[in-house]
Amino acid sequence: MNMKIQKEEKFFSVEFFPPRTPNGAVNLLGTFDRLASACPLFCDVTWHPAGDPSGDKDTSSMTIASTALNYCGLETMLHMTCANQTKASVTKNLHKAKTLGIRNILALRGDPPDGEEWKALEDGLAYGADMVRHIRNNFDESFTICVAGYPAGHPDCASYEDDLKHLKEKVDAGADFIITQLFFENKTFFKFLQDCRDIGIKVPVIPGILPIQLSRLEVPKSIMDDLQTIKDNDVAIRNYGVQKAINMCRELLDSGLVPGLHFYTLNREVATREILTALGLWCMDPAASRPLPWRASANQKRFTEDVRPIFWASRPKSYLYRTSDWDEFPNGRWGNSSAPAFRDFSDHHLFYLRSKAKKEQMLKMWGQQLNDVQDVFEVFKCYISGEKNENGVKVTSLPWNDEELALETSFIKEKLIHFNSNGILSINSQPSVNAASSTDPLLGWGGEGGYIYQKAYLEFFASPEVVYILLQELKNYPQVNYHVVNNHDTVDITNCDSQTPVAVTWGVFPGREIVQPTVVDPISFKIWKDEAFSLWEQQWSRLYTEDSKSRAIINKIMNTYCLVNLVDNDFIKGNNIWDVLERVLNLIKEQGASDNVAMETAEEDDVGHNAV
Repeated sequence: MNMKIQKEEKFFSVEFFPPRTPNGAVNLLGTFDRLASACPLFCDVTWHPAGDPSGDKDTSSMTIASTALNYCGLETMLHMTCANQTKASVTKNLHKAKTLGIRNILALRGDPPDGEEWKALEDGLAYGADMVRHIRNNFDESFTICVAGYPAGHPDCASYEDDLKHLKEKVDAGADFIITQLFFENKTFFKFLQDCRDIGIKVPVIPGILPIQLSRLEVPKSIMDDLQTIKDNDVAIRNYGVQKAINMCRELLDSGLVPGLHFYTLNREVATREILTALGLWCMDPAASRPLPWRASANQKRFTEDVRPIFWASRPKSYLYRTSDWDEFPNGRWGNSSAPAFRDFSDHHLFYLRSKAKKEQMLKMWGQQLNDVQDVFEVFKCYISGEKNENGVKVTSLPWNDEELALETSFIKEKLIHFNSNGILSINSQPSVNAASSTDPLLGWGGEGGYIYQKAYLEFFASPEVVYILLQELKNYPQVNYHVVNNHDTVDITNCDSQTPVAVTWGVFPGREIVQPTVVDPISFKIWKDEAFSLWEQQWSRLYTEDSKSRAIINKIMNTYCLVNLVDNDFIKGNNIWDVLERVLNLIKEQGASDNVAMETAEEDDVGHNAV
């Protein structure tokens, strides 16, 4: 991270504090996901003033920082203090951070409990410089170290000059860069910066920015005079603060003296986003923010990862968790897919917490009462179409889809609406692509000068009736690879080599090998299918009472439907999947078979008897 700061390209970084509740953690996770697409240089997580800052709780500083880094793809810096801690406990916290992949630390002395005078523990560290020295002595160059600077001087320091000397001690002890406390006038920062340079502080100094209306510090009289006429208008004060911050930031960036800007968000992203958008720092180009078609983890251990099975495309955090123990990652050719071991499926660490409010929200989206499978079809259709359901609510997620629909879905949206309405319940898809520009706003990834290719792909749940006819019709479509499984491992039908992955996405770039980041892998599909089927029960069925008709409908789908993936190897035309599925629906209508008769027929044939 320090090398990036040294570059001349302007950047921004953002600071968040750990929320107090698990629901707050869920909301913050969503904020991290939105931020990742805007390409901040790093995300900064404060050290919790109370509770369990270094523990495993969903709201601990360490957990929040690890989640931002490992699951949201944000380069992350963790605050760490030595207040009320022994050297041994500081060392333990640093070891844990390193194990989680965190490589950036903001080293602070920290504040004593309210009302108490600062005093270091007998076997503790006394000052920020001691903290920096301790990290360097025990961890060498394992961490990039940031320290805090105070443009107006630290309130506990005898003088501004003494505080500058202490800052110089922290830098000499091994700090790589400085982030300042907030200030209200740029002249304060510019004087501080010059004073730092005059005493030999040469590391980058990043100004800390906070919109005025959010600050509790003493506001200069000139600003108070400006606010006097609008003091009773909260909206006007907010707008004034945002515009004031924009003007300050422009002057700072135009000065050529700062490498970037650090924003104290107080966990409120809207004002920060407005400021960054006005400055042109908020990335609005999806292709520019995607080195690969999936968001990479920022953990250094995963930097060599350049290929993933497509099945987890809509649940990337689950895939990251299930592969977090891997020491090596398959290259673009996937390699031996039987070697990696996936961790057991568990969502707890990802804050999938079911508060009463969250349950009510899901019931409104997925049906407070289900009368038949058609109601389930309607939920899937509404998710794809973006239309409101009968409750007047938009279906913004499904159990298999953590994130919003990919932009490329617009190319096949009408097809997906049609098939989902008829019981082909899609949970993952992509259109065929033949040589799209790598900077295309909907399809692009990987940087400039390349071309993107994709095979049409569809993954869905379907009844035995649909699957039985589909398998017969697929005999007429040799260009389509398929794999069909069910929840009970009595069905495993494929026309692929059981050990060979199939590339479904690749990119061609100047002066590089072909990049193949997404595959359909038969072995991984069997790992994924357990998770896919369990989500019916874990996230949908449990919303209803045990003896309800709604729960019975979801459980029947879980226990009788099959999970299917289809790959159309004709990436130039890419119509085979849609054509064969249309044939299936037409045949079902022509035959007019009842669900019961069709299910009995299917169960007596390939779909129901351990066919491989």
